Amino acid sequence: MKLNLGYLFKKKEYQEVMIVDLNDNDMIKTEVKKEKDNSDKTDDNVTTCPKCKQVFNKQEIKDNLNVCVACGHHYVISADKRLKNLVDKGSFKPLKCKVAFTNPLEYPNYEDKILSLQEKTGLDEAVLAGAAKIDGHEAVIAVMSSKFLMGSMGIAVGEKITNAVEYADKKKLPLIIFSSSGGARMQEGIMSLMQMAKTSAAVEKFNNNGGLYISVLTHPTTGGVTASFATLGDITLAEPEALIGFAGPRVIEQTIGQKLPEGFQRSEFLQEHGFVDKVVSRDKMRETLAHILRLHSKRGK
Repeated sequence: MKLNLGYLFKKKEYQEVMIVDLNDNDMIKTEVKKEKDNSDKTDDNVTTCPKCKQVFNKQEIKDNLNVCVACGHHYVISADKRLKNLVDKGSFKPLKCKVAFTNPLEYPNYEDKILSLQEKTGLDEAVLAGAAKIDGHEAVIAVMSSKFLMGSMGIAVGEKITNAVEYADKKKLPLIIFSSSGGARMQEGIMSLMQMAKTSAAVEKFNNNGGLYISVLTHPTTGGVTASFATLGDITLAEPEALIGFAGPRVIEQTIGQKLPEGFQRSEFLQEHGFVDKVVSRDKMRETLAHILRLHSKRGK
């Protein structure tokens, strides 16, 4: 057999494998040469857009509100940065709502995980809520963080959302909630599922008292959060291409045995079918919210 030369890539090294004189009674002889592959080095200062695959400096993306400068892909953004880009400077005042840690199922290492995330994110739980102004218009704003256990809703998150709704009701202020969640928190079992009814009841009371609730759905908004307060807004906005639904598309396809339509459960598909009122890019969100608040304020009448 003729000489056969091949390359096997593995991480930052390659193996050059030479197969010589391969006959029925011959042994396979190999020579292996390892070298550093400098072209595959990881640079902590760059990022590859998951949509357009172009490479950018991370700072360039951060300066663009965590949105790809080429294709408009919306990266995950932290709760505090989202608020900073939305509200008037110095106007945000966090609501006081301290919820004691609880582990009803005695889930292994749960408390250690929460403490680690608190230190890493600077949040005490997966939602940050407070009163603020957007272009001079007062509102209560709650922002969920997918960086904190995927924004899952447990007892603390349910209480903080409910507290924000009740505060908006008491102060007669508009309510804005940015949802980003993987659903109910499995570590708290049935107690996490109870938060769906709790938050929904608070929103219903707020609605009956004439309050304005603007729900903003970001990527991803799924599970119990979708099945409760996230989809009860008077006005529902969404960021581009956000995944929005109860069960994931793969689970649905396996259940019904059918292929789902292209773009199913994405913001644009849901807007087309009347589930979302408007898809708003991140750079237009402050302007859009300010416009809605102005239309519904006494100043706007």
